[in-house]
Formats: sequence, structure tokens, C-alpha cells
Amino acid sequence: MKYRAGYKYQLVEDVTVRTGIYGRNIETDYISLYANGVLIIRKGYAWDGPSGPTIDTKNSMRAALVHDAGYQLMREGLLPIEYKGYFDELFFNILREDGMSWIRAIIWLRAVQGFGKQASLPENDRPILEAP
Repeated sequence: MKYRAGYKYQLVEDVTVRTGIYGRNIETDYISLYANGVLIIRKGYAWDGPSGPTIDTKNSMRAALVHDAGYQLMREGLLPIEYKGYFDELFFNILREDGMSWIRAIIWLRAVQGFGKQASLPENDRPILEAP
């Protein structure tokens, strides 16, 4: 049996978000990014919620989900690392759309801008573990 550790949440329905990323068609088992800018994160996708020393709140979950999916596409080499800034800004915008205060959202944005790069690099993909 092979698996990856470190996930806290799993989607029970698809999530669709409009992005400003056009002209790309990317299809994985759980993430689709279409040329029209639509990002679909599919039922069954697992993610770790908001990272760092923070509290997972309702107004942070969707932003963390989209941010994690975008960073995963970069880690897997399906999007260039140059999209990191885009996904950081999208993260901030979704935090605000979902009701997070401006000051808290700015603090979170600065955190991912300053410390998030490692999570977007291919060498930092979660290792595949094996059980007997």
C-alpha cells in the first residue's frame, strides 16, 4: 500500500474558481485548469488547510484549498514557478471574498509571500510512503 501523509481535509464535492490564468489546459486526477481560466478541484482532493501557526477558520478554508492546489500544479511542473505570485494574490482575494478582515488577510498574504516558495518547488512534493 502506498500513501502520502500530512493531510487534514478531503473535499466531498467539487470546488470551482475563476482564475486569471488563461490559455492552459491542465488535467490531473483531482485538479483541472482550463484555457478559459476555470480551476476545478475535484471531490476527493486532500489538503492540509491553512499552513503555519494559525487557526483554521471557515473564512480561510477555500483560499487555502485553492492556494494548495495551485502550488501543487507548480510542484508537479505543470505550471511554471512564476505563477507563485499569482496564487498568493488569489489566496488574498479569496480570503477577503470569504469575509476575512483586511489586516488578517494581509498578514497571511505576507506569510505566503515570504515563506511559501519552498512549498511550490518540485523537490518539496510530499514523499510517497509504503506500508507493509
